[in-house]
Formats: sequence, structure tokens, C-alpha cells
Amino acid sequence: MTSTPLNAALAAETKANPPKPVEVVRLEYAPLKYVVSKVSLDFKLYTGRTLVESVLTVTDNDLQKGESDVGGEDGLVLDGEEATVKLLELSVDGCEGALVADVDYIMKPGKLIIKGDTLRRGLGNEHVMVVRTTVEIVPEDNTQLSGLYKSGDMYCTQCEAEGFRRITYYPDRPDVMATFEQVRVEANAKDFPVLLSNGNLVKEGTCEGGTNGDTRKFAVWSDPFPKPSYLFALVAGDLGCLEDSFTTMSGRNVALRFYSEHKNVSKLSYAVESLKRAMKWDEDTFGLEYDLDLFNVVAVESFNMGAMENKSLNVFNTSCVLADPKTSSDANYFRVEGIIGHEYFHNWTGNRVTCRDWFQLTLKEGLTVFRDQQFSGQINNCAAVTRISNALTVRGMQFKEDAGPMSHPIRPDAYIAMDNFYTATVYRKGAEVIRMYDTILGTGGFRKGMDLYFKRHDGSAVTCDDFLAAMADANDTDLSQFSRWYSTSGTPTVTYVSSFDEEKGLFVIGLSQTSRSDEPLFIPVALGLLDKETGEEVLPTTVLELKEMNQTFTFPVKGDVVPSILRNFSAPVKMVPASGVVNESDMAFLASNDTDGFNRWDSAQQLYAAAILKVMDGKEFAETLDLVLSTFGATLKDASISDDAIRAYALILPGESTLAEAVTVVDPPAIRNARKFVKKAIAKKFKTELTAAYEKLTACVEADTVFKVDGESTGRRRLRNVYLGYLCALDETAEQQIEAAKIATAQFEAASGMTDKLAAFNCLVSMSGEGSSARDAAIQKFYDDANGDPLVIDKWFACLASADLPDLLDRVVKLTNHPDFTLKVPNRCRAVILSFTASAAFHDDNGKGYEFLGDMLEKIDKVNSRVSARTTASSFLSWKRYNEKRASMMKAQLERLKAMPTISNDLLEIVMKGLK
Repeated sequence: MTSTPLNAALAAETKANPPKPVEVVRLEYAPLKYVVSKVSLDFKLYTGRTLVESVLTVTDNDLQKGESDVGGEDGLVLDGEEATVKLLELSVDGCEGALVADVDYIMKPGKLIIKGDTLRRGLGNEHVMVVRTTVEIVPEDNTQLSGLYKSGDMYCTQCEAEGFRRITYYPDRPDVMATFEQVRVEANAKDFPVLLSNGNLVKEGTCEGGTNGDTRKFAVWSDPFPKPSYLFALVAGDLGCLEDSFTTMSGRNVALRFYSEHKNVSKLSYAVESLKRAMKWDEDTFGLEYDLDLFNVVAVESFNMGAMENKSLNVFNTSCVLADPKTSSDANYFRVEGIIGHEYFHNWTGNRVTCRDWFQLTLKEGLTVFRDQQFSGQINNCAAVTRISNALTVRGMQFKEDAGPMSHPIRPDAYIAMDNFYTATVYRKGAEVIRMYDTILGTGGFRKGMDLYFKRHDGSAVTCDDFLAAMADANDTDLSQFSRWYSTSGTPTVTYVSSFDEEKGLFVIGLSQTSRSDEPLFIPVALGLLDKETGEEVLPTTVLELKEMNQTFTFPVKGDVVPSILRNFSAPVKMVPASGVVNESDMAFLASNDTDGFNRWDSAQQLYAAAILKVMDGKEFAETLDLVLSTFGATLKDASISDDAIRAYALILPGESTLAEAVTVVDPPAIRNARKFVKKAIAKKFKTELTAAYEKLTACVEADTVFKVDGESTGRRRLRNVYLGYLCALDETAEQQIEAAKIATAQFEAASGMTDKLAAFNCLVSMSGEGSSARDAAIQKFYDDANGDPLVIDKWFACLASADLPDLLDRVVKLTNHPDFTLKVPNRCRAVILSFTASAAFHDDNGKGYEFLGDMLEKIDKVNSRVSARTTASSFLSWKRYNEKRASMMKAQLERLKAMPTISNDLLEIVMKGLK
């Protein structure tokens, strides 16, 4: 084995003179001439040094021989980061002697190219080429958490999108699907008794080779299904395990094993049950059965993402898999169930059929998000609530992205750092595009399309066009116009105008669309009609196919009607009246009468927003506020609403991020103050009713001694906490402050679960005046009660960093100096930084909040560029939507970051887009 790495000179050169970022363009895609068909890997884990030996079976690519993605060079193109991967050995079976640099192979930044002549010299009797490499890596130094790294006392991997090249040299792209025939993992037996990888366990035992005579353990795994390198996984640690099983529809028994630190094993039960529900749902809904006899899940604290769908070895952020009543809110439980389902569903939509290139990411992510949304809504019998929750994310997060410099189609056209495109657009808008297939084709038609998609492409890496073709062919329909959704950025706007011809008994509605597409999109608009006098539905939900720039639809009716438009949020568009002014009376009518749960909620939201924005703009708001109070009161008292969760959503005011999307120039403090004004007005008007309703639900909660996460129980807790929020909004006088602190403290101290405790704590942390002492006591008690639990401490940090207090920035700065704060754990970093940037205090016109974020980004980028770029720097991207003073200060921070001498490609791409 060579003493000097073969890539040492290249590593030194790229460190001294970092190569300029290279933009990857979708239309320049070309398949490789040579690909890997089989892989064997051998990992030897030592403290501070890991050796990785690889044996790659190489074949000619059958797709388009002679083409290469590296300047047309005839050779095997392997990706590898020379800064983290030391190439110690390189050989090709059948080639005698050591390979010669620049003769047999070429080293380029991030690339190792073994020339075609070299490969052909090594051809054996079986006409296969075998390439062998040995590399050295240091997982302990890997703070990027991409590739193989150390999380606490555990080794684990994260290879999507391009992390495998930080482990060894390999064609690290999704269209190279190889069978990982053997993965051998070896480590110290005492410290790492659990050794996991993809597929089935073939063999395990002990061996020699340890330092100081320590016993070593090894495990050999084999995965029979071809997969791209981004789905490779490895875990080594001293872990506890919760084991269960699932019997598939064909009668196979699948072992389910969930691993975590020993102290957290008791928090895995809900995740296990969620997985079994997901496996059964996928069989019942899509006829998709799990294909191996073992399914492993591992909980990891330091993890960039929520979870990763590695074949048969899912790796989860602890926040997305651990749950118990004392440490997890209802929202955490729902998140665990949804993400468990999401990663499992990837086994078919992502693993068995994957994407040809990263531009097609929405093919697997948008489709799988849609599947997990359907699962969550159906399995809990809460489709309307789930749809509301999903739409809030699209409108509050994705629409904002669409309006900013990071706007891109769900299938992007170019990128510098692929990690920057794991976005709300690719995931959430991508899911809405998939949902539109379901809306247009119907559930049966969508299922037929899915069946054909798997029949055609199982075991392949394909494109969004392949999915669309399967949907079209299975239903014998033309979807060519629908394909424009894949290439159109921005949020389309649909304008409506309606009229009623009493003499002819006709209701006419005109729809017009505008978007960034040069040609009209295919937009499904779900419509219902309600009798204006009786409130009865006279036209059940009907899907209008808007395919032209302007279209008119006519319906015979017996009397005047109120249209319920874009029911169930049938398309990711903004629906606005042609007049530009919402008919507030119609919104109030629909908020009380609409049979569509989503639109009933949305109508109330539009009415609430109208009042808040009028208050903010200094316009006359009395009449609108009266409608708000009337609508709120009717919803509060409506005995026909049996679902507490629906009532809770209907009573909540629009969030600040949603309101920001409704204005031209964003003024966060003004939005917050106007929202608080309307909330106080509601609380004053209905204090007696709110108090009575709160006390009634409190009695129900206290009488329910068994913790449940069913729809009824979670809905009751959600509604009670909405009432608490309104009651605590009354804080203008010393007497009100004392009363608010008293009721919140009582719930905080009596709470038997995290949901109620966290809701009360969120109220308490923003209290001032006479409520200050209760606030400070709660802050200390919450921290003490956490007893060091990382996920609870994250909640503590997040609540404090988002408190509505005048000195919030000073408090946040202190939090970053807290002994429990670290930039190395993404969960902790996001809990503080993201929570603060979502607050109005971040936008204080002195600019100190922006300076603070700039300071933090400089530090974070050195530790983990994916966190700096994807989760924090985005707070500056919408600077053009703010007033001149704020915009100039935010832009100045982007300029400052751009000038950093060692800025990462991840952050640089975000910054450059922000400055355009």
C-alpha cells in the first residue's frame, strides 16, 4: 500500500486553489460509457481512520455506447472528493504492474477517470472489467454529515445526494444502478456490537486486527436489488433494538428492527406501529408489497435531513422517529407517522424506480410526499385537517419560494450544489402536481397509471416524462399540456368573475390564468355551488378543466348561488377575484355553510386576513371586523361541527408568513401588531364563551387518564390550546397579565403530556409586566424537566428564540452561548437560528438581527454548509420584498457573505441567487 496517497498532489492543489463552482445543466445530461454493475465493499473502522476497499465490476453501458459526461473521454468516470478521500491503491484486474498517472488514469478535481484502453487491457474471459481501490477517510472529522461520519458514539452515513463520493471513488449518480453484492463492516466489538448495512445479513463473527489486542467484530451484508450509490447505508454502534414483525399480503414474514441509543428504545413503539400501518396501507391502496425479509430503522441525533430511505436500512433524525407523551407533542407524533410512511413508501417510489438524474428529484419526492399525505389523512380519518395543514405549508413556504430568487420549476434546469434543491418547490409543489393527476384522472385512473409506471420501469432510473407517459397511456388521454407544470416556475394566478342571470336561470363563472409559462397550463379547478338563500349545496364538487388563458363555464340553477372555488385546494395557484377585492359577505357565508371542509376553513381565513390587512394599512376596518366577530362566534358555537380539530383550525387566524404573501411590501412588525390587534378584539368579545369552552375541555382532558393519539383526543387538545391562546392574548392591563399568567401556569404545571405543556409554555415565554415572574419560572422548570433530553431541549431553545419580547435578540445571543447550544447538531442549530429568523424581531429596523444572522452564517458554513445554505441563509433571499431600509441591510449581509474567502459552494449558490 502506497505511503503517499495517489491523489495527494491534487488534494493540495485544490486546497490552495479551489476550483470555481461548475453549473450542471439538465439539457446536457448524457449517460456514461462505462458503468458499474456489481459492487463489493470492505469497511475497517478504527478511531480516527477508516479504510474502505472497493471492488467494482465494470461493463459497457448499453444505453448509448461511446458517450461520456466528461468531455467525451473514453473511460470509467469515478467521483471522489480528494479533500476527504485519500486514494491509497488503484488497480484493474488483468493489468500487470502499477497503473501510471496520466497514462492509465487521469485525476481531476472531484474525478478519477480510468482510461478505456486501461479497462480493455484488463478484460478477462468473461468480458468483465474489475477495478479495485483502497481509500482512507476520517469520519470523526466529517462535520458536513455527508458521507460516513460520527454522530455521538455511532458511525452512520448519509449519501443523498452526493455523499458517497466522500466515502470512496465511484460513479456517484442515480442512473448507475448496481448490485451491492457484499458489504463487509468491521469494527471494535465492544464499542460497535451492531453493524448494519443494506439488504440481508449474510454472516457475522469476530476477527483479529484490533489495536492492543482488542476483539474486532464483522458483519457481511448483501442487497439483491440494484440501487444507485445514494441509497447505500452503513451504521455501527452500541445500540438498543425494538423488534417486531409484519406479515405481507403474500404471507411473507418481515422482521422489523428499530435501533437507537439504549436510553431511547422505549420511545420507538409509535414508530414501529406507524411502519406497520404504512406497509398495510401501501398494499391496500397501491398493491405494493415489501420485497425483503428484513427492514431496519436507525435513530441518529446529528442528521442533516428528516430521514433517508436507504434500501432496507432507513436512517432517521431522532426528531422524526422517537416519541412518547412526556417528550413529544401531537405534532411530533403526526410527524413521526408521516415521515415513517414517507421513507417506507420510497421503497417503490424512489428505490425500485429511481430518478435518472437529480433534475428529476421531484419524480420520487413529489410522488412520495403525495403518498404520505394520503396515508396520513386516510389512516387517521382526518383528510380535511391534513389537507389544511398541507396547504398552509404550500402557501406559507412554497409560494414564498416561488416569489423569490430561488424560484425554480419542480424539475430545475440547472444547479451548482444539488443539496440546495431539496426545496419546498420540489417536494411540496411537486406533491401538488401529483395530486392534480389524481384530481384529473380520478383515484381509479391514478392507480392504473401507477400500475403501468411500475410495470414499465421497475429496476430503472427514469424521468418525469416517463411518469407522465404512464399516466397518459394507462388512461388513454393526452396529458401533453399538463407537462408544462414541470417546466414552469412561479405561482400561477387564476382570476374569477361570476354572474347570475335570473331570467335564464344560469350561473356563469369566468376563469383567467396568468403564469410564467408562454402557453396556458392545464389547471383543475374544483367548484361547488351553494344556494344563497338556504345555504344548501346545489352543485356538488365538479372539476373544471381550465386549459385556455380565458374560459367561461355555465350552470343551470334555480336561484342565485355563492360559488365555492378551488375546493380542497385542487391546484397550487392563487385564486383572486377579478375586482381585486374579496367579497367579504360571501366569505362569511361560506365560512358558515360550505360543505367542503377545506374551503369552509379557507373562507374564514380570507375574511380574517382582510381584517388584519385593513388594520395594518390604516384603512376602515369596523365592518370587516364585525363580519370576523360574527363568523368567529358562529364557528365557536356551531353544534354541527363534531370534529374539534376542524373547529380549531377554523378559529385560528392566518399566520404571519401567510399574511406576508398577501402584501406587496412586507413589514413583519406591522403584520404582527395588526394580527395581535384582531386577536385581542376577538378575545375581548368572546372572553366569557372562550373561558367556558376552555374549562369544559380542561375537565375532559383531566378526566381522560389514558394518553391517546387518535383524531378525537388530538383534536380536543388542539382546540383547548387555541382557546388558551386567545385567553392569554388579553394582556393590556396588570390584572389581565396576572390572569393570563395564572391560566397558562395552571395548564403548564398540570399537563400530563408535551402537547399541553408546550402550548402553555409558548404562551408563557412571551409574557411581560406582571407575567414576567411566571415566564421566568416556566423557562427554568421546562429546562429542568427536560433532564437533558435533546429533543425537549430543542423545543426549549425554539420557544425562547421565537418569543414575542422586545429584547428578543439579546436573549437569542445569550442562547447561542448556552452550554447546550452547538452548531454541530443541525436540530439544535435550526431550533435557535430558524426560530429567530421567523420572528418579527429579526426584522427590527436597526438591522442588528440581520447582522446576527450574518455572523452565525459565517460560523455555520465552516461547520456544515448544508445547514448554512438550506436552512438559514434563505432568510435573506426575499430582501426585495421589504422596504428600502430593510432591503439594503439584508442585501449588505448577502454581499458580506459573498466576500467570504472560504465560502462553500452550497452557500455561494444561495447568496448569488439572492443578489441577482
